[in-house]
Amino acid sequence: MLARRMTEPEDVQATFAATLVDEWVRGGVEHAVVCPGSRSTPLALAVAARGGPGGRLRVHVHLDERSAGFLALGIGLATGRPAVVVTTSGTAAAELHPAVVEAHQAGVPLLACTTDRPPELRDVGAPQTIDQVHLYGRAVRWFADPGVPDRAAAGTWRALAARALAEATGDHPGPVQLNLPFREPLVGTPEALPSGRPGGRPWAVVAPAGPAATAAVSPEGRVTAGGATAAPDGAADPAAELAGELAPGAVLAAMAGRRGVIVAGPRSGDGEALHRLAAALGWPVLADPRSPAWRPAPTLVPHLDALLRSPRAAEALRPEVIVRLGPPPASRGVTEWLAGSGAEEVVVAGRSWSDPAATAATVVRANPGAALTGDPPPRLAPPPAGWLDAWQAAARAAASALAARLDAPGGGPDGGSPPGGGSSEPAVARQVVAALPHGAELVVSSSMPVRDVERYASPRRGLRISANRGANGIDGVVSTAVGVAVGSGAPTALLIGDLAFLHDSNGLLGAAGRGVDLVCVVVDNDGGGIFSFLPQARLVPSDRFEQLFGTPHGLDLVAVAAALGAEARAVTGDLPGAVRAALDRGGLQVLVVRTDRAANVEVHRQLDRAVADAVDAALRARA
Repeated sequence: MLARRMTEPEDVQATFAATLVDEWVRGGVEHAVVCPGSRSTPLALAVAARGGPGGRLRVHVHLDERSAGFLALGIGLATGRPAVVVTTSGTAAAELHPAVVEAHQAGVPLLACTTDRPPELRDVGAPQTIDQVHLYGRAVRWFADPGVPDRAAAGTWRALAARALAEATGDHPGPVQLNLPFREPLVGTPEALPSGRPGGRPWAVVAPAGPAATAAVSPEGRVTAGGATAAPDGAADPAAELAGELAPGAVLAAMAGRRGVIVAGPRSGDGEALHRLAAALGWPVLADPRSPAWRPAPTLVPHLDALLRSPRAAEALRPEVIVRLGPPPASRGVTEWLAGSGAEEVVVAGRSWSDPAATAATVVRANPGAALTGDPPPRLAPPPAGWLDAWQAAARAAASALAARLDAPGGGPDGGSPPGGGSSEPAVARQVVAALPHGAELVVSSSMPVRDVERYASPRRGLRISANRGANGIDGVVSTAVGVAVGSGAPTALLIGDLAFLHDSNGLLGAAGRGVDLVCVVVDNDGGGIFSFLPQARLVPSDRFEQLFGTPHGLDLVAVAAALGAEARAVTGDLPGAVRAALDRGGLQVLVVRTDRAANVEVHRQLDRAVADAVDAALRARA
């Protein structure tokens, strides 16, 4: 109930906005990103009123809506809770679309509040007005356009806010769009808010569903729910049984005894527990660097992309069963090898359908982090003799070959400088991962950096790695890293290429004043380095290739970063020392490492050849 009636329309709007913000704070929202604009005034003022000293909401103002969306995304990525991002009307709202798409495909919670003109100003040529209804299409978990606030509907305001928060979180997190029209005048005074739940509790919470809500559907038509499993011919299906009971009991006992692998992606649960389970099964864990299982363990097989370039390994290590937790690996070579293995594949990837190769035998609609939990069941049947041992031998050989060539000064394939001079990009990835302190965060950009970390870096504990791999784009990466630093409060590093850095250089706007410790390591090869590995580099004339794919920018990235408020310098020698020194200085730091695109291709080829030769020799010795 309202303590007193709101009399002026602008006061109704102000009270509506304050109610939404109050309910979000009650529900655990801690961050809001506000972009300057007029139409968003009621919501911006309500957000600011809950910020400041002693406030429960941290308010971040950003001049660029596109970067602001990724800043909010990074906060959600780091915390698991949505940040609110507020824009004015018109194309400002459209600028959030890339971040909304990434949040949708990566399963990151986000509350996108696009303010709008009132209905009478839509579709009549009013300035700064576009069609914002369902602006992001199917890339949101929920959309609402509640209309200009009306005091008669005040009893529904908290429910609206609570539902938006619930739809953005839960077992299928992602973005929500609230399209909020406001009518001038826009500056009002909040009156007493509609009463909330006693004790500051949220208006509504969503209780998790029971086992019966878990279901799996396979291409052959098998459906399981709550432990009941059926097949068209009535036969038991050990893989499909995984949907019936997600703890590793009788299910894994039925799958044990075969040549299996566990492919672990982001949000795949307790890494230690996963390795204990793998040890009980006698299976290797093929973990993405973003997985909690990417840590030293007898069952972990790192450097998989390089290892599988050994023809002997690609054949001898072919599995019969694949259990994949989370999205597919970033490496195209690894995903193609898995798809071509002919193995029976069980995919556990939440409520999203994750089967790009169309090879999954069973898709389990469950949280991958909860799918394989608890202690391993006793007395599991072992796999064929030597299965895990062969994987371990190959992994040791790959690790030794890389250490011999990348851990000496210079980082070239021979331990010295790479061909063409400069720094080796594989060594940069390896050194950045190793240099960060315990408890740090690392954001890795798409294209080459994320692949180089998987292929060449040594797994370690005490480091959480994240990347925008929902849509796999290079946009918004700097802003995402700032958001991760803001949300985590931990020392944070970003490994990024020059084009991705330039694409989102506005992410540095205001970052120096956000109270974060962020070191951006920019690999500058003056263009799009990944294209040099693709067929275009061989099939397109060199001048046309440079024009369309190499795209040299010719810019001084140190100057660019400094102009945007960062402390920036080029690094030509001790990169690990430079990273540690930058973190010790604190604040916003940019380190530019210059490389050569043509030389980089040759470095990768030599390293991969060395790993393949070492792995071949190790497996041949076992034959």
